[in-house]
Amino acid sequence: MPVPGFPPNALDDDGDPKWITELACADPNHVLHVVRGLDPEAALEAVGAKPHLVQPCELPASKPDGWTSLPGAALGVEPGTASALLAGQVGDWTFVYDDAGHTFDEATAALSASGRTAATSVFTINADASMTYFVDGEELAWINVDDLVEEDLAGFPEELRAAFEAAGVVEDEDLKAGEFDYAVTMRATCALAGLTFTVEELRALPLIGASFG
Repeated sequence: MPVPGFPPNALDDDGDPKWITELACADPNHVLHVVRGLDPEAALEAVGAKPHLVQPCELPASKPDGWTSLPGAALGVEPGTASALLAGQVGDWTFVYDDAGHTFDEATAALSASGRTAATSVFTINADASMTYFVDGEELAWINVDDLVEEDLAGFPEELRAAFEAAGVVEDEDLKAGEFDYAVTMRATCALAGLTFTVEELRALPLIGASFG
């Protein structure tokens, strides 16, 4: 089934954006932050990265093994020791990808301070999928995919509702009518921030990174 907000071949078989799948290690426990109106270096610092650790990040051609993410390989972060953070900017939006999920707590509030809009999508190793949406430091929505049904979208802020409509639903025989697949929050976060690029387009962006934790 085509997904409205994504070009052909932009998603993997599970419905995840391929650029995220390309970054992630096997069985990921990862987080994607997006923020409008903040540059990548400031966004890294907002989620907790120490300024002296921020550096340019050129992604390698491949992962050395199944447990190392591409940002982890680029930054020399050993799996299980810390998060490897990767940040870049597309238009007005900046993303921060956290390969190990260590930046989840309080990060969205910090990113959205001073009138900004920010969102965070989380997918854990236990297949728990959720998303938060903040404006000016205030949480306007918290979405748990296990509890999300199509009727809930009507109550979302307009911008967030449009992102979920663009994210669509990837067909799964186990889903009942009105239910969502577990990749929908990553798609919606990407749709919100216009991150519907290919892996090759990601590699062409000026990227920076840092270790955290």
